[in-house]
Amino acid sequence: MRSPERFLNRELSWLAFNERVLEEAGNPRYPLLERLRFLSISATNLDEFYTVRVAGLWGQVKAGVKQTSDDGLTPAQQLERINQRANVLMAEQQRTWGILRGLLHEAGLSVLDSSELTGTDRDWLESYFLEHVFPLLTPIAADPAHPFPFLPNLGFALVMQMRRRQDGQGLTAVLPLPVQAKRFVRLPGEAIRFLSLENIVELFLDRLFPGYDMVGRGLLRILRDSDIEVEEEAEDLVRYFELAIKRRRRGNVIRLKVDAAMPPDLRRFVAAELGIADESVTVTDGILGLGDTSQLLIEDRPDLLFEPYTPRYPGRVQESGGDMARAIQQKDFI
Repeated sequence: MRSPERFLNRELSWLAFNERVLEEAGNPRYPLLERLRFLSISATNLDEFYTVRVAGLWGQVKAGVKQTSDDGLTPAQQLERINQRANVLMAEQQRTWGILRGLLHEAGLSVLDSSELTGTDRDWLESYFLEHVFPLLTPIAADPAHPFPFLPNLGFALVMQMRRRQDGQGLTAVLPLPVQAKRFVRLPGEAIRFLSLENIVELFLDRLFPGYDMVGRGLLRILRDSDIEVEEEAEDLVRYFELAIKRRRRGNVIRLKVDAAMPPDLRRFVAAELGIADESVTVTDGILGLGDTSQLLIEDRPDLLFEPYTPRYPGRVQESGGDMARAIQQKDFI
């Protein structure tokens, strides 16, 4: 007899696995950048989990599927439990990031806030912004005459409420952040210092919106349905997957993540424009896209990384001129 108590839910089991990945980021025996690597992996894992596994459940709920899984949960019940557990996991990821950021700063690798910049830093960043970032930016008005712009899966954007100085006219604008640009930019000098792309853009918003005062702003990140249903009967599988991969970028929004700085009315506006419910919105008190912290894994500080591992090449294979098959014919490897 199939008793639900005998089964573990597949999705909740996966979340438990990713919690163990995150636990490695808190292991004090590991070098700091290796701990950061585990944090980045756990964040990337969770993004993929939502865009594929959760997206599949979301599709079942939308289709009205009520059938229970082996552990006795309907798709809607699974989604509820997943979101509860994932919210705890995301909060722990941000807490871990705060700890690692502080420890890395003490070790000589800093991720700065804008308030920590010197005048020289700002001059260099302005040149960097104008040369490498500004040409890639396309601000878009969001009003009845201009529909909310499409943002791809894993897309970042700044959303801003502004007021024109001349007449007080309000403006809501969306500024997609370019995927071609580095998420963390290293500042010149002997010290290892980074500033995030969003902080750089915010420093020079007056270049994009002259004559406007900022009323409120916030950063958002979108996760879209990237699940691919395989049609084994398809006549041309290559063509089928080419089209499926293109559709992945435009799938339904599964999760909207916003930073805590975004005003509540602006958050509601964005959610309404994207057509998602409140339970699909995550407010993050930290940085969005923790997976991008992998860009901080620099080789300048080998003391903060595991020692390189050089595998030993079996002597018998070398004696056989590098021919593995011939070495095995002479004697099995254990």
